[in-house]
Amino acid sequence: MKQHAPSSPTNTPDFSAFRLEVLNDYRLANESRQASLLGRKEVLTGKAKFGIFGDGKEVAQLALAKQFREGDFRSGYYRDQTLMFAIGESDIEKFFAQLYATPSLEDEPASAGRSMNGHFATRNLNDDGSWKDLTRQKNSSADISPTAGQMPRLVGLAWASKLYRNNPGLQAVTGFSVNGNEVAFGTIGDASTSEGLFFESINAAGVLQIPMAISVWDDGYGISVPAKHQTTKQNISEILRGFERNEKGEGYVILRARGWDYPGLCEMYEQGIRICREEHVPVLFHIQQVTQPQGHSTSGSHERYKSKERLQWEEEYDCIRKMREWMISSAIATAEECDAIESEAKKSVTDARRRAWDRFLGPIRLDMQELTTLLEDLAQSSDQSSALLQAAEAMNKSLDPSRRDIATTLHKALRLTRGETSPARTALVQFDQRFRAINADRYNSRLHSTSDEAATKVEAIAVRYAEEAPLVDGREVLQANFEALFSRDPRLVAFGEDVGKIGDVNQGFAGLQAKFGELRIADMGIREATIAGQGIGLALRGLRPIAEIQYLDYLLYALQILSDDLATLQYRTKGGQKAPVIIRTRGHRLEGIWHSGSPMGMILHSLRGIHVLTPRNMTQAAGFYNTLLAGDEPGLIVECLNGYRLKERLPSNLGEYRVPLGKVELLEPGSDVTLLTYGSCVRIAQEAILMLRELGVSVELIDAQSLLPFDREHAVVESLRKTNRLFILDEDVPGGASAYLLQQVLEEQQGFQYLDSAPVTITAKAHRPAYGSDGDYFSKPNAEDVTDSVYRMMHEADPLRFPLYK
Repeated sequence: MKQHAPSSPTNTPDFSAFRLEVLNDYRLANESRQASLLGRKEVLTGKAKFGIFGDGKEVAQLALAKQFREGDFRSGYYRDQTLMFAIGESDIEKFFAQLYATPSLEDEPASAGRSMNGHFATRNLNDDGSWKDLTRQKNSSADISPTAGQMPRLVGLAWASKLYRNNPGLQAVTGFSVNGNEVAFGTIGDASTSEGLFFESINAAGVLQIPMAISVWDDGYGISVPAKHQTTKQNISEILRGFERNEKGEGYVILRARGWDYPGLCEMYEQGIRICREEHVPVLFHIQQVTQPQGHSTSGSHERYKSKERLQWEEEYDCIRKMREWMISSAIATAEECDAIESEAKKSVTDARRRAWDRFLGPIRLDMQELTTLLEDLAQSSDQSSALLQAAEAMNKSLDPSRRDIATTLHKALRLTRGETSPARTALVQFDQRFRAINADRYNSRLHSTSDEAATKVEAIAVRYAEEAPLVDGREVLQANFEALFSRDPRLVAFGEDVGKIGDVNQGFAGLQAKFGELRIADMGIREATIAGQGIGLALRGLRPIAEIQYLDYLLYALQILSDDLATLQYRTKGGQKAPVIIRTRGHRLEGIWHSGSPMGMILHSLRGIHVLTPRNMTQAAGFYNTLLAGDEPGLIVECLNGYRLKERLPSNLGEYRVPLGKVELLEPGSDVTLLTYGSCVRIAQEAILMLRELGVSVELIDAQSLLPFDREHAVVESLRKTNRLFILDEDVPGGASAYLLQQVLEEQQGFQYLDSAPVTITAKAHRPAYGSDGDYFSKPNAEDVTDSVYRMMHEADPLRFPLYK
């Protein structure tokens, strides 16, 4: 090992400052290690549910932290505790508060106890949901657990710096960037580089040439699986050598260091981040010979799969031990000074753990005391006196009490005293109501924005038309609306496959790249996951991205990112972060297996936290874009693939009119049947209504338009009050989106009580549609299917008036 001794004599002011810096790093390293060791014990003794820690990464993360500036962003993984301590965005007490799942933003500001331990996030929003000045703080995007899931978002965070530096229109946008000088720091374990998301993101960043700094911690294992089963040549930087910068400046800077070499790590990070920040070049740092002293997590022991020789090597090359040896050999500290630091670290961590545990238990004990008093009061007048006192005693005997203990005891007391009336029982009921409301806020709030800019609060503006508004292709409505939007807001960015030069495959952006430039209307490679991630990263940095996924079935490539990251962002930070990205795609009725799937049920159930909008035409689609861009929440807009060349009137208030979210539209009034549908199926329904009208059946047609949220005004149940019959038309598989709509109408809106007949769903078959027009006709619901089903219901109600015809 090459030892980097201090360059200044030991009696100079420079050396004194350097020495203090190193000693402070050593203190932090030991505190972080003690937090890991004590954290594992807390899990094994039952005080916490699960633990995964950053032991073995301490020294490398201290070196990295020296280069982390205000305005920078982190997109990391669950072993970055030392980095977060070093940049001042977490501390030991907060670390333990998260381990205990303390549901308090004051104690656990990353997620208020909602995320597992080691999942970090900074508060990037004010209490009212407005942005803080992100250039004046060190930022961490909210972590997720799925391996390599942090990588696509990292690409977007870094790309934002490039846009802020190179787009003159963004110079007036403040609080998010200082001339694009910010670096996006990513971290990942070596085994997770086997994921496709890692390679896709590495390729994307190399193409874009952005200030992305990715550190790979290489400890030789992925849980129990050694590198020989993980990585070709057992060396990720070796197999990525083809990505290294060439003479044209294209590609990556790839640097390597050993995880126990403190001076070498400091030198490497200083060199690499300087290039990354100044030149906007992606840099990969391969940190080798990293150890993991406690194994992967509290779920098992690494002694089961590591050899004695490996375990002995890990002990000898522990990064803190090697740092101590270097400090003593370089005359930076004596053995006695190191001992004192280590001893103080143990004490300070133990004290911080105790404070975190006391703050976690404090509110629980107060609730327990209040409930105990209420039960004792009720016992004085209740026939169930003995059982109530026993329940209170059992609750108070819990060694590690929880709110669950309180809830189950409370529920038992209410069951026992059902039918009793007394002031004491009334007080117990009131306590139950308060307790449930408080815990609803603790554990179930902030799935969506609560700010004044929440998309559901955006005021509707009706579409207007000139007297002689021309009939144009639907795609032209979209294109004109996008042009109006991009002319007004420099923060708007659109990107995806074929979006730029040709203006997307259906011409919604035709000609706009030439007008607004390649930075704002951009072509991307075939990589849906990172397209979605780029949108998330840009939105986290104050831009307003429209990320296009070319076809609806391609959304599956990005589903994990959208579901685990974007959909949960507001919830898992309890309103601390937001990413108002719009995912644009198209789907439904194109003929063929691969581009006509309509997996809306899958989307609805995977993307709670994202608004899912299904306009029937391009005028409605444009109105939804206008609404989402006036709000501060993410949304998915699914355009009708067979509607781009259908004629529509061109609105006169392009870029201004707004279609409200969660509001259905009554398209045809009727008295016999309520027919609920959305998207391309609206036209199928309209064909069927014409045939049914000839048969004497009056159908009320309702376009859902917005599936998440759905019918916030409960207009569908009002229709059922009149018709008493419900049909749902959907081209998803049986039990897909139709099941969701049934649940909303029958359960949420209590529509069952107005039905005279069993509700009917008309869906596609359980398979993908066969190719061709006939394949589409016989695979998906058609107008004749709808007519037959509706008429059959009417026959059952009145056979004489509606005799069967087949």
